[in-house]
Amino acid sequence: MAIKLPIYMDYHATTPVDPRVVETMVPYFTEQFGNAASRNHPFGWAAEDAVEQARKHVSDLIGAGAKEIVFTSGATESNNLAIKGVAEMYREKGRHIITAVTEHKAVIDTCKRLEKEDCRVTYLPVQKDGRISLDDLRNAISDRTILISIMTANNEIGVLQPIAEIGAIAKEKGILFHTDAVQAVGKVPFNVNDLKVDLVSLTAHKMYGPKGVGALYVRRRNPRVLLAPQIDGGGHERGMRSGTLNVPGIVGMGKAAALCKAEMTQDAARLGALRDRLNERLHKGLDEIYVNGSMEHRLPHSLNVSFAYVEGESLLMGINDVAVSSGSACTSASLEPSYVLKALGAGDDLAHSSIRFGLGRWTTQEEVDYVADKLITVVTRLREMSPLYELAKEGVDLSTMQWQVH
Repeated sequence: MAIKLPIYMDYHATTPVDPRVVETMVPYFTEQFGNAASRNHPFGWAAEDAVEQARKHVSDLIGAGAKEIVFTSGATESNNLAIKGVAEMYREKGRHIITAVTEHKAVIDTCKRLEKEDCRVTYLPVQKDGRISLDDLRNAISDRTILISIMTANNEIGVLQPIAEIGAIAKEKGILFHTDAVQAVGKVPFNVNDLKVDLVSLTAHKMYGPKGVGALYVRRRNPRVLLAPQIDGGGHERGMRSGTLNVPGIVGMGKAAALCKAEMTQDAARLGALRDRLNERLHKGLDEIYVNGSMEHRLPHSLNVSFAYVEGESLLMGINDVAVSSGSACTSASLEPSYVLKALGAGDDLAHSSIRFGLGRWTTQEEVDYVADKLITVVTRLREMSPLYELAKEGVDLSTMQWQVH
């Protein structure tokens, strides 16, 4: 079978919209164009019915009640609403929030904002496998702690946190628990009651739905979670998120959730096998490569590998017909190594030379084999030009080398 280039392996960043999702959305742009808040004519009723059906599909995917789903513009807004909404609503109870150093920027930057508004935030470190220590979490809790926010699966390394155990600790201490579950929901089983989570951020575009639409699960009982709204005007979504609903987007998210629920088990098995194939081929063809984060506690479609003695940018240029993400995030003019990989203990050189592979619904075995072969060729060629690799192979301890600067 002929390989179609370029190959997409950046499914953590976004996913193509499933054609079945597009087909479901199309009528809501033209024929069923009503405003879901228009309660006095059939156009509005049809839109409202479609939204409620989508709400049911999304809630079913995570084992929640339909009324516990609040539609938003995406996960960034959901994270903001959850964290700021709790901080404002429960400020009399306390001003302490616990999160982790490897969270998505949508959580970290929200917490940083709250620190400027007299909140105290504890950023838990992670262990070498990318997971937090439950002892660290317990030790961080005080009588002023109102919220724990820990992501289910990391967007860079795909590592799954011990969410059920964190949920149990939160429940035992009477603290609300929020999780950014964007990367995990639709890929691995997720049930809000089994995991004892109170707030869950979701987005459609990570699970083969459209961009610009997401949701926040807000627990209604045991405990009933109250949020201070962050957007006012009109009282939509039970007053938690005002604004005319994006009906086509919501319909798309609902359909995407229903497809994930039906196909998740077989998708996970197929992608897990392809991911392992990619990992095995890379390890067979190259030495001095390192998987970042736990292999045991990991999303089935996710792999993050560092290639020692290779310059990251040269590596990406060498595989420019493969869409992947690198361990360097371009911020302003400087190329900073990933803060997630640094938190795992990776040095700058390994963090810079890491690649995140995200497989997805349309990834084929032929593509995996092509990418593995291409990487082996490119890394081998780059290392042939690297005096450092040569020295390391001769047994020289590079950490003891004295470099002369001219």
